[in-house]
Formats: sequence, structure tokens, C-alpha cells
Amino acid sequence: MADSPYLYSPSWILTAAFTLSLVIATALKVWLGIRQARHVALHRNEVPKAFSLNVNLSSHQKAADYTVAKIRVGLLELAMGVIVLVAWTLLGGLSALNGALLQWLGTGMIQQIALLASFVLISGVLDLPLALYQTFVIEERFGFNKMTIRLWLIDLAKSCLIGTLVGLPIATLILWLMGAAGSEWWLWAWCVWMGFNLLLLLVYPSFIAPLFNKFTPLDDQSLKSSVTALMQRCGFTAQGLFVMDGSKRSAHANAYFTGFGAAKRVVFYDTLLAKLSVAEVDAVLAHELGHFRHWHIGKRILMMFGLSLLCFSLVGWLATQVWFYQGLGVDPNLNTPNDALALLLFMLSLPVFGFFLTPIFAALSRRHEFEADAYAVAMTSGPDLCTALLKLYEDNASTLTPDPVYAKVYYSHPPASERLARITFLTG
Repeated sequence: MADSPYLYSPSWILTAAFTLSLVIATALKVWLGIRQARHVALHRNEVPKAFSLNVNLSSHQKAADYTVAKIRVGLLELAMGVIVLVAWTLLGGLSALNGALLQWLGTGMIQQIALLASFVLISGVLDLPLALYQTFVIEERFGFNKMTIRLWLIDLAKSCLIGTLVGLPIATLILWLMGAAGSEWWLWAWCVWMGFNLLLLLVYPSFIAPLFNKFTPLDDQSLKSSVTALMQRCGFTAQGLFVMDGSKRSAHANAYFTGFGAAKRVVFYDTLLAKLSVAEVDAVLAHELGHFRHWHIGKRILMMFGLSLLCFSLVGWLATQVWFYQGLGVDPNLNTPNDALALLLFMLSLPVFGFFLTPIFAALSRRHEFEADAYAVAMTSGPDLCTALLKLYEDNASTLTPDPVYAKVYYSHPPASERLARITFLTG
């Protein structure tokens, strides 16, 4: 009996590749998560010798329990995500939603915008239960959550409003370009997308971030003088030094150097300043400045430029292929634009295939962290950086004993043992 020609059709090949990639990626994620949970639990009752003088057993056990709890929630989130993804694609959910909106609104730009908005709304609603559980159960259980339901709802409302005011015009412009700019619409759309991201780097620190947190000028004169001297020594300038009321939402601590061009600013969480000495704050800030000194931010922006250009060009081609829609469970509109469908299908399928690149990007990020640490050691003090990092590991309940394989795949920062050993070696 002759083989069915359908078995060799591009749509069937895409369906098979998507399904196989999803199964393999999901299996790897589950395996890695179980490895991490078991490894951390196995080392729960003994602080590693390298940290025994600085970390007590109760803090080590809290970090282990917190890590395992997050892994369990992550596995649940993974399972739900796979179910929702299959429902949207291979089971025809996106096709059904598109068909319903076509019957209600007819063809045209309004229907396409409605499809994007409906997808985002439905996806957001599906994500809410786990988001609530993570904040008000997991974070609450380990003493990190400082948010009330009222504040959480206010943040949600603000995020939705900003997403609508910012995202809707961008989505509309891209959809318009897809229909009006010819076969090379993707190049124009990429330019718009890159311009939008660069603009966001400029406006976010001054206009968006203050909608969620209060930023006050740093008024600790001793710390201000030390930080200013450090920045002068490193050849950096900033729009200002600010303290953010991170304790309003979480007990986690951090510091960051944000913005672009003249809009750069140094931001310290109030929780960070409550934990670290002046010298330790200097060391943490020097690490952040190290990212700028080594052009890590610029390199990541250029990488984002290149990858997004590749993605837009790929969408530009796939949007014209009927098998792309059919292979992912969608019946395309033969006589009307499928632009919103193409964007959504690409967005849904990209993480499935892109997962296999995760270890590469994680390794690159860890390399950057080592370089930033080396810069901090050169500009401040290695021992101060070590003690600061230990306090942050303890304060954020970061495990000191991650599974090596899990860390290689996922960790954007080197594990504590590797990181502190490298700093100690550089210090001499």
C-alpha cells in the first residue's frame, strides 16, 4: 500500500517536530527539576564546609526548603503551561477563538487586534491562580511577602493599564505594517520594535518604575560619599542615587544600575541597605558597574537586535505558509489576513524550540557575572564582595548546594561555591 502523501506534508512535519520538541523539552525540565529538588534536599542538614563559618544551619535549611518549594510550584506551572499550550495549538483553541471573533467582528484590523487582546487576557487570567499562590503562599510561608491583596490588585491594575496603553499601539502598528508594507514588512516592524525597546530603556526608570515603587534620593551621607567616590574612580556618571522601597512588597534585597544614556541611575533596595555595610554596598555596586565596563549591557542589546531580526524575518516567511498554521492546529483565513494568527503561533511555538538554547545563554550570562566580579575585586575589596554576596544569598534564601547539571542549564549566575572561590582566588 502506498504511503499517504499527508505523511510527508510540511504541516505534518511541523506538527511532529513541535510535538516531539515539546515532549523532549518537558521531560528534560521535569528531570532537571527533580534532580535539583533531590540534590538540595540531600544536602539540607549540613552547611558546606566553605560556608560553615558564615552561614548557620537554620538559614541553610530555610534556603533548601524554599528552593524545593519553588521547584514543586515550578513543576506544577510547567504541567499547566503544557496543557494550555497544547489547547491553544494542536487542540484548536486559537483557531476556535479566531473563528468566534470573525463571526462577531468580521474581517479587518479590529478583529485582529481583538484576537491579540483576547489571547493576552485569557492567558493572564489562567496565570493568576499560580501567581497568587506563589506570592501569598510560598513567599508568605518563608517570610518574604510584604504585599497585601489590595496592593497586589493595584499592581495588577497598573500593569494592565500600562500594557494596554503601551502594548496596544505597538501591536496595532506592527499589524498595520504587516498588511501595508509589502513582503518586507518584517524589516520595518523590526525597526519599530527596536526603537520601542530603546525608548523603553530611556523612559522606564523615570516614568514607569515610579508607578510601582517610591524612589527617594540617597540621604546617607557616608554611603553617598563612598558611592560617589567609587563611581568617579570607575569613570561612571549617573542621573542620581536612589533608594527604592522594596520592603513594601518583598523582603528580598538587591541593587541595580538602570537606564540608558543620560537616564542612567543607581538604585538600592532599602532592604539591601539594611543588611550591608558601606564597604559591602560599594562592592555590590562595583559588580553592577562591571557589567557596564565590560559592555555586557551593550552586547546583550546587540544580541537582542540580532535575534529579534532573525525572528521577525522568520515570521515574515512563515506568515505566508499555509502549512505553518495547519501544522499548529489553526485553519488560516484563506481570503483575509492572518497576521495576528501568525504572530501568536510564532510566539507560542518559539519557546518550545528555543528551550534547547537555554544552556548556551546561561553559560554566557555566568561568564559575564565572573567578569563583573573580577572588576568589583579590582575596584573595591574581594572580601567585602564575598561577605556581601553571602548576606544576599542568605537574605534571598538562595541554596548553596544546587544540582550541578541543573545549574549548568538554568543558572544565569554562577553557583555560590564557584563564585566565591573565584573571588577568593582573584583576591589572592
